[in-house]
Amino acid sequence: MRIHSLLSTARALSAVIVIAVGVAAGDAHAQNLAARVRQAGDGTVRFSFAAREGVCGNGRNNISTRSERNQDVESECETGPVMVALTKLNGQVTSLRTYVGARWKAGGADVTQLGTVSTRDAVDYLLGVAEGGSAKVAEQAIFPATLADSVTSWPRLLRLARDESRPREVRSRAVFWVGQAASEEATKGLADVAEDASGDREVRKAAVFALSQQRANGVESLLRIARENKDKEIRKQAIFWLGQSNDPRALDYFESVLVKR
Repeated sequence: MRIHSLLSTARALSAVIVIAVGVAAGDAHAQNLAARVRQAGDGTVRFSFAAREGVCGNGRNNISTRSERNQDVESECETGPVMVALTKLNGQVTSLRTYVGARWKAGGADVTQLGTVSTRDAVDYLLGVAEGGSAKVAEQAIFPATLADSVTSWPRLLRLARDESRPREVRSRAVFWVGQAASEEATKGLADVAEDASGDREVRKAAVFALSQQRANGVESLLRIARENKDKEIRKQAIFWLGQSNDPRALDYFESVLVKR
């Protein structure tokens, strides 16, 4: 009986150990990317995540986000994961670099490899940097966040564009990438930024430009700004981009203005 009791106790202890190890492994797996970056030492921190369809690069300084390909020539543009390298100094991220179509070089003792992370975790981390990091790193973090597969980033970018506590350059960069999100909801948000009389003029001009890139949905907003906005500079910006649109509605507007002269 005593032997049987000892065996039962040993089995119970083994089960507890297995459960404890499993919980610890689960906690490590669940730890988000921001925490893992914070825990990494100074030097380079690398991670990768899945790119959305149409993203390719040459592994160096060229990344394309277009899904169509040139029908006449082949170019050096390889699909693959988005690869991000951070530089940390005194515990702070001081720069961020993005690659597609590349392979990591062997790293030394000062390189921390975090491997492949989920696109949601990557976007949450990168937009967190954009929302709270220094101007330089915040700007650098926005672009890779837009490359992630199956994650919609423009709502947070739109909030960033409206956040007057952030540097102008960061907000303008956010506006530009919202403008690349071809949806009616994003276009409406851009129009709100452009027409906000209390907003920074340069950020508003960036929003007007972004509207000009939305061929399907942007012209109506540009026409409204050209007709009604009280800021002369913003109106001029809208009229300029209407002139580049080749849209019949823009020609009708120009005719109406000229007839009144």
